[in-house]
Amino acid sequence: MRLGRKGWNNVIIFSMLIMIFFLNGWHKQFLSAEKEPTLQAVLPAQSFVLTLSFVDQKIERIGTSWRTTAIKKDAPVFWSASELQLQELVNLWQGIQLLVVNESVVFNPNAPLFVATFELAGESLPWVYLLYKGNKQYYLLEKSTQRVFALDINAAKQLFPSYDFSLSEPN
Repeated sequence: MRLGRKGWNNVIIFSMLIMIFFLNGWHKQFLSAEKEPTLQAVLPAQSFVLTLSFVDQKIERIGTSWRTTAIKKDAPVFWSASELQLQELVNLWQGIQLLVVNESVVFNPNAPLFVATFELAGESLPWVYLLYKGNKQYYLLEKSTQRVFALDINAAKQLFPSYDFSLSEPN
């Protein structure tokens, strides 16, 4: 079987395409072969927090300052804080980097201990974070991307200051 000039050009073009697809797939597989746990920021970089809501209270930006209000009229504000402490809490959430763990972590997804909801400037949907316990430590689930972060007790207490951790000692 003899190929003409057009035939050989097609053979060369298709063989180059196959080689590119093969090398591109191999390259991605080679570099991401081992998925080790990595540190990732909890909130997106350069995010501008408008509100941070917990089950019991809402922390909102008022101009350049912060205030906290009870969510329910009859519920007391469990964590009364100064404006500086509110700013430090929001800064902590914006700057903290936690270890991302495998999704097969054992905790009951139907029993979150506490919830934090963020409204960010430029985002149409809120960012929801659920706090869980299991395997002798705490976990933070980011609801939209299903990322799971590992937390120690100290980080959990800092991120959720109004939650009573004595109610849920780790297993």
